[in-house]
Parts: sequence; C-alpha cells; structure tokens
Amino acid sequence: MKVEMAKLVTFRIGADSFAAEVFAVERALRYAPPNVVPDVPEWVEGVMEYGGGVIPVVDLRRRIGLDAAARTAETRILVFAAREGRVGAVVDAVQEVASVPAASIAPPPAMFRGLAAEFVRGIAKVRDQLVVVLDVDRVLSSADRIAFERALDAVDAREGVASRG
Repeated sequence: MKVEMAKLVTFRIGADSFAAEVFAVERALRYAPPNVVPDVPEWVEGVMEYGGGVIPVVDLRRRIGLDAAARTAETRILVFAAREGRVGAVVDAVQEVASVPAASIAPPPAMFRGLAAEFVRGIAKVRDQLVVVLDVDRVLSSADRIAFERALDAVDAREGVASRG
C-alpha cells in the first residue's frame, strides 16, 4: 500500500514553526517593504506588484496575534495562491520543503481557540518538531478582501487612477 505524502513549505514566525501546503505557495521572495495603503487592518502591511497585478501583503505575525518584529536578512514574503487570489505573507524565515504522510496531519486540538485558530488547518510532525499547518485560504477572508479593495479604490480615486475593475 502506497502512503500518500503531503509536501509542506515550512517557515518560522517567532520561535514557532508553521507550514503551508506546497501547492499553495507560489513563490518565496526576499523582503522588500510594500507600498502602504491607508484605512486597512493593522496586519495588512500594504501592497506589492506581482504577476502583472497588485496583491495585498499581510504581516503574518500580526495576523495570527503576535507582536510585530524587526525585519532581518532572513525575512521573506511568501506568495500564497489562495482560492480568492494571491496574497503575500511576511514570515521571519523560510525553512524547507518537507514531505510528511498526509494522514499524519492531525486536526488542531480542541484547545486551539481564539482568532489565530481560524487559520489553522492542522498539526504535523516534521523532523521530530510539531508544525502548525495554516489554511492559506483564510489568511485574507472575503470580508477582508472587500475592505482591502475598497481602500485601494479610495486611494485610486484620490490619485485619479482609473479603476482596476
């Protein structure tokens, strides 16, 4: 019987290890400060040009409820290919692409509660270390995207830019 494997891109946020399924990670980019957009949640750092368009950039530390941290040479922006479009996620460092048995990704324990829990798809063991597997489709919810788009439209209107429609 062949064991189905899941490939995970692992990364660090603070002292903790996280992961996203490899098919959901389009690219890892060196950190460059995004362009600031006013009137967006504090965890949205701004926007960046990518793939012929503009994508939101989320500070993943702040999105999951941690304090902001200084950027280092290891800081990266992971471009997630979420169901509703691409989103950049700032992480402290990218670690590796790991293969784990798909059946070994356990649902989050019942004690996972609060805002951060809504982003958790499961828990996996990678090289004897527990890794939190994120649900990249929930990093920027539909309501967040609508608010983000409205903020961008307001900036475009102030600057006299034609709608991105």
